[in-house]
Amino acid sequence: MRNIPVNLAGYRLRVVEPPTMKMRKDDAGREVVVTDREGATKFVVSLFAKVKGEKGEEIRVTLDTDPGEGLEEGDLVELVDARVNPYSFKNDRGETVSGIAFSAAGLKPLDG
Repeated sequence: MRNIPVNLAGYRLRVVEPPTMKMRKDDAGREVVVTDREGATKFVVSLFAKVKGEKGEEIRVTLDTDPGEGLEEGDLVELVDARVNPYSFKNDRGETVSGIAFSAAGLKPLDG
């Protein structure tokens, strides 16, 4: 199952690390920009997600589009078309690593 929609309406999402281009290491160990199948650049942002009265959690979200300039640490934001993708793979030590990855079509600022 891929791209499972997520309703984060009850959460306050605050920028922890401003959006940047998503990077990965290629087979030669060089940093390269992550793109989708059509060649569009992916972006990544770290957010603190919290429901009032409960503990929060930092999440890292891959964005399908450039969120634009002006988003800074501490800004309240909303994810556009938020979703999760489960993953599972064997690492180079033979251990199985599983979890979920957050993604969204975009990110928009909220007023305080």
